[in-house]
Amino acid sequence: MTVLRSGLATDIGRARESNEDRAAASDTLFAVADGMGGARGGEVAARMAIETLQAAYERNPTIAGLREAFVAANGAIWEQSVRVDGLRGMGTTLTAAGLSVGADGRDVIGLANVGDSRAYLMSGGAIKQITADHSLAEERVRHGEMTEAEAEVHPHRHILTRALGVAPEVDIDLWELHLHTGDRLLLCSDGLTNEVNVEQIGQVLRSEHDPRKAARSLVDRANANGGSDNVTVVVVDILVGEEEPPRSSSVARVSLDEAGATRLEEPGPNPPVDRPAPAGPRTQPPVDEDATTITTVHRGLLPAVASPAADAGEELFVAAAPVAIQTISPPEYREPERERLTPVRETRRERRLRLGVPRRITVRVILFFLLILAVPAGAVAVVRWYAMDNWYVAIDHGNLAVYQGRPGGFLGIQPKLLDRTDVTTKEVLAFRLRDLRRTVTEPSLQAAERYIANLHREFVAQQNSTPLTRL
Repeated sequence: MTVLRSGLATDIGRARESNEDRAAASDTLFAVADGMGGARGGEVAARMAIETLQAAYERNPTIAGLREAFVAANGAIWEQSVRVDGLRGMGTTLTAAGLSVGADGRDVIGLANVGDSRAYLMSGGAIKQITADHSLAEERVRHGEMTEAEAEVHPHRHILTRALGVAPEVDIDLWELHLHTGDRLLLCSDGLTNEVNVEQIGQVLRSEHDPRKAARSLVDRANANGGSDNVTVVVVDILVGEEEPPRSSSVARVSLDEAGATRLEEPGPNPPVDRPAPAGPRTQPPVDEDATTITTVHRGLLPAVASPAADAGEELFVAAAPVAIQTISPPEYREPERERLTPVRETRRERRLRLGVPRRITVRVILFFLLILAVPAGAVAVVRWYAMDNWYVAIDHGNLAVYQGRPGGFLGIQPKLLDRTDVTTKEVLAFRLRDLRRTVTEPSLQAAERYIANLHREFVAQQNSTPLTRL
């Protein structure tokens, strides 16, 4: 019986605007997909790959079933891209490991891969890369035409030779893993391996025993080193596995016969899996000094789809159909035939991102700043309305006057003199002057003027009245 424990972590990174990676980590199936193609094609392709893989593998949890699940995922993505114009040309990498029962009745882990999302095995403290990247630069490394150091800076290091969903059929690499207790399996997108080398990955896997913390630590390390891409990591621990010593752990490439039975191609313990040759049936010939037909898929720049470049400096051409590429050993590299390539038109937003041009002012940005300015402007308007929504009568240089505002002012807003009448303090009854010196508030300008008129009439009436004779 095999007992597994896993941890999963994913992050958008520091340079992307969306996360096109998808992953799965169930009891028996673990997978990482890195989508590509258009504004949302990458996300759709990666999601479809994971969902189709899970559903198909659940129906047939074997190594043959794992390959069938990859075929089903490829077909589903291809059909969707053909049917929906906005998704045309989308694709994804997919690396998956599934627990199943081998031909000998023992538990085995089947591993399948298309693209450059990798799988590593740590056994006995040593870490090895199992999968082989399906990229143009890595193909040349495997055939001795380029060194690993040259591949890391090669202009075609991001061009894939295989991906799910970009063609009706796809070659799938298969492995059969017999693992022992204490082994650790790592699946990851290239957002990790572009930023963190294998020595650093090994250090984290050896020092962090919890698979969830190990996955998160690797994601954090990738972001700390630049985070130029989405990064997704799945760590799988073999809590209970084969009881043989660590050196007995084996990784064998697998092919399927016509009846669907698995056939080990290279069994044996601890194979040199740092840079293995591609496994499984191959339909495309190896790259040699002669012109070779290779169908290439540029990460993020797919046929007939304008989409954001994966990294700064990537050329804006892709092979929309098989293209003859003359392979020449570095440094004498020659560009592919331009007349056979289909240029991809960039959108303004994509060009701005590629050139590092700052974000231009948009309607949304303008509305945001207007909202920020509206808050203090509204507060000032409310304060001014309160300060001036009042009228009162007072004495100004011996004459009665009407003011608008608060007596003495409010928050620096002083009252305004509206009307200095001809009525003097001598034309008002003496007992009214006490109120006027304290100011008399009225609800409006008209009410204040009526109050002054009434004071004057009151004074005139007093003066014209006939005095009474005391009897």
